[in-house]
Amino acid sequence: MKGIIYVVTGPSGVGKSTIIREVLKKFDNLVFPVSYTTRPKRPGEENGTDYFFVDQKTFIKLRDRGEFLEWAEVHGHYYGTSRSQVEEAIRNGKHVLLDVDVQGAMKIMEIYPDAVFVFIAPPTFSDLKNRLMMRKTESEESLQRRLEDAKWELSQAHKFEYLIVNRELTSSIRGLESIVVAEQLKISRMQEFLGQIIP
Repeated sequence: MKGIIYVVTGPSGVGKSTIIREVLKKFDNLVFPVSYTTRPKRPGEENGTDYFFVDQKTFIKLRDRGEFLEWAEVHGHYYGTSRSQVEEAIRNGKHVLLDVDVQGAMKIMEIYPDAVFVFIAPPTFSDLKNRLMMRKTESEESLQRRLEDAKWELSQAHKFEYLIVNRELTSSIRGLESIVVAEQLKISRMQEFLGQIIP
């Protein structure tokens, strides 16, 4: 079976990274390409594991060389998904799980319309605001920018195939796991296998 690209998106602070981290533990054939960013490292993040943290000049060089599958400027910082990491995983029959912002997800829709798109939403806008404030990693200006961006991002949720409302972490993790499994079992993705077993 050809590798599947799963694109997980949603506003900043909704819990995408936490959900993805747990789902990755359950599937040996699911890989997570490390994205590039120009934003500062948060406490507990590691370069090369959470992101490749680079300066703006390096990022622009990589972008101009076509190294990114998608890239976007979000909240005043650049983010990009490594094209080579994704393509190599797919070639090797692995499935790819991407954590990208809404702009990036929409760009990937144009390039890989067969990818699986999952939007993670907060139960309420107030919950999202509280989660961002509890992080204590944002200046007041940055927090306001993220909240403004979140309004637009939430208005785009209807463009995605799946919606997970992150009310409770365990059920959100189960929801994404279910999507990963169900998509691999679709007949449309199993044509090669069916061709091998039919005499």
